[in-house]
Amino acid sequence: MTLVDAPSEIRPGEELDLPRLTAYLQSQLGVNSRIEIRQFPRGHSNLTYLVRAGDREWVLRRPPFGSQVKGAHDMGREFRILSKLSQAWPKAPKPVAHCEDPEVLGAPFYLMERLRGVIVRTELPSGFPLGAICNSFVETLAELHGLDADEVGLGDLGKPEGYNQRQVLGWSKRYENAQTEPAKEIDELGAWLRARIPSESGAALVHNDYKLDNVVLAENDPSRIIGVLDWEMSTLGDPLMDLGTTLAYWVQADDPEELQRIAFGPTMQDGAPTRRELALRYAEKTGRDVSNALFYYAFGLFKTAVVLQQIYFRFRKGLTTDPRFADLGERARILARAGLHAIEADTI
Repeated sequence: MTLVDAPSEIRPGEELDLPRLTAYLQSQLGVNSRIEIRQFPRGHSNLTYLVRAGDREWVLRRPPFGSQVKGAHDMGREFRILSKLSQAWPKAPKPVAHCEDPEVLGAPFYLMERLRGVIVRTELPSGFPLGAICNSFVETLAELHGLDADEVGLGDLGKPEGYNQRQVLGWSKRYENAQTEPAKEIDELGAWLRARIPSESGAALVHNDYKLDNVVLAENDPSRIIGVLDWEMSTLGDPLMDLGTTLAYWVQADDPEELQRIAFGPTMQDGAPTRRELALRYAEKTGRDVSNALFYYAFGLFKTAVVLQQIYFRFRKGLTTDPRFADLGERARILARAGLHAIEADTI
């Protein structure tokens, strides 16, 4: 089976300093072979590369070039999370090295093991059991939320009390700082959320970007998830806020046409559960009350819209020239309109 998410040529402007990286790998990992670097082409936040030395492979993560978002892209924090989590939960990749010296590659970075498997993007490979994949997907989220953060060694990762208010107000502030032009729908959705912030339903380790293309499926059994990627926003917080982000990525067949055009995966196809079915399956696995799922879904859309707007802001300022980012401002508004549509319909 061919891997869906194979690396490709490095995008212009995102090249790594090969001699400096080679020297680092020689000193830290005893690498003596010639180094080859490729880039994984997907993703809009941290940059991800495949580093190969003979028959050894690692995945390298570093912040995007030109990012000026305070507190974002903390490589040391992500490395620490994976160092602890991978010892307790085999679906977290194992990190192998962390470099804090920006002189090596222009910014801190870390390396982790490469998980060989299949990552589903916009298209579902022929013959893949979508229903079974979706069941494993929600069960894996429930597994994560069932971990004991203290036992894992991450009990100090965040402050669960007041988490929901900090999230809503924090993402509202980030949107203000990343505005490029007026967007009434994003303003309205943010105002609706700020007026209805619920108290926390509990505390758990949350991923904060849990979606289909952040899980790795086993090549010989695609219904089995062997890994979860992209831990840069993980923390301790309300697990229902985490569920809301997942629901925001879950575009379904009866959604507005403009939302379907920017779907994050094959979640509209026959065999996939609806958002409501996904939420109820989560409730069944965790025992959590999902009756206020509309708020969490709306928040997930708002947060994702702000993330896209932050990237679009960098594009407009000339801090990145990646052509994929040219329409992210409009995509942010589409997500906000989807939130307002759900609020008007009073359903997820």
